[in-house]
Amino acid sequence: MVKHIVMFKLAEKTEENLSQAMATLNSLKGNIETLKFLELGTDFLGSERSYDIVLTAFFDDCEGLKAYAGHKNHLPVVDKMRSLCSSSVVVDYETE
Repeated sequence: MVKHIVMFKLAEKTEENLSQAMATLNSLKGNIETLKFLELGTDFLGSERSYDIVLTAFFDDCEGLKAYAGHKNHLPVVDKMRSLCSSSVVVDYETE
């Protein structure tokens, strides 16, 4: 199994932007064949180091992640998140 974790920091942390971002990310569910499971969360601590949103996506293998990255339903999500966020960080790794 492959996990793809992305943390997003909103450029302007407002309820509207948070809601838009979460709706955008939730739109991935059920719309990309290789995406097996998607987990989303929002930060509640609000520390200086905190990011605002975390996405954890699960795939069977690296090929599934590659297919997701270029998928027609993923690319508009990337564009929207870039417009809402000041930064993001990602890690991809294999697990059992």
